[in-house]
Amino acid sequence: MFQWISVLTMLAEDAPEEVKQPAGNPLGGMLIPMVMIGVLWYFLLLRPQLNERRQRQNLVESLKKNDKVISIGGIIGTVTNLSADGKEVTLRIDDNAKIRMLRSSIQTVITDEGKPATDS
Repeated sequence: MFQWISVLTMLAEDAPEEVKQPAGNPLGGMLIPMVMIGVLWYFLLLRPQLNERRQRQNLVESLKKNDKVISIGGIIGTVTNLSADGKEVTLRIDDNAKIRMLRSSIQTVITDEGKPATDS
């Protein structure tokens, strides 16, 4: 039994150098898939969100008097006044009812056909 162990030990010591060395850099093997995941994440998640945010910002900045709008809370009204600092909007929601709200709380602008306006 002792002879087999010594023979196996001698064979293990005589193994070629390339078998003893690890093959390649493990970080290099993982780097390419991680970069691909990052690129995929950017194009599927981050970029569409940035485009949506830009469109919404353009919509809020382009509000003007007599625009028919829908607020985030679902209130439908017509813009009657924009504040001097540009942060508040006054909406007429009925014949005698007016409401002040933040400009950023406007969700969509309704066109004449009754459909929400899109920034194309």
